[in-house]
Amino acid sequence: QVHLVEFGGGLVQAWGSLRVSCAASGRTFSSYAMGWFRQAPGKEREFVAAISWSGGSTYYADSVKGRFTITIDNAKNTVYLQMNSLKPEDTAVYYCGDIPYGSSWYTLSAADFRSWGQGTQVTVSS
Repeated sequence: QVHLVEFGGGLVQAWGSLRVSCAASGRTFSSYAMGWFRQAPGKEREFVAAISWSGGSTYYADSVKGRFTITIDNAKNTVYLQMNSLKPEDTAVYYCGDIPYGSSWYTLSAADFRSWGQGTQVTVSS
């Protein structure tokens, strides 16, 4: 099992930036990729972004493409999500999770995450 802890959420004004981090431990070798999904109050989980452990492949939801960047530091087993040009609709709890081998990369969804952390709140004020 992969253990995940998210850091770095907070309150930011619209069009501002924020970076959230996720430290992974445990059986990370059993995962093909890491990623982020989010959940706003009263809404379903929404896939945000994913990156392979090699860093060679990334995939973004259309809603964040061009504004968010996912990166990975293999030496630290840490995944980052840099969020720029934030909008109020980005407000949600952001969860980091691992994606197992065999997942269909270009149709990734929140349901593809096998394990996830406790989440970190990101609030964007208008």
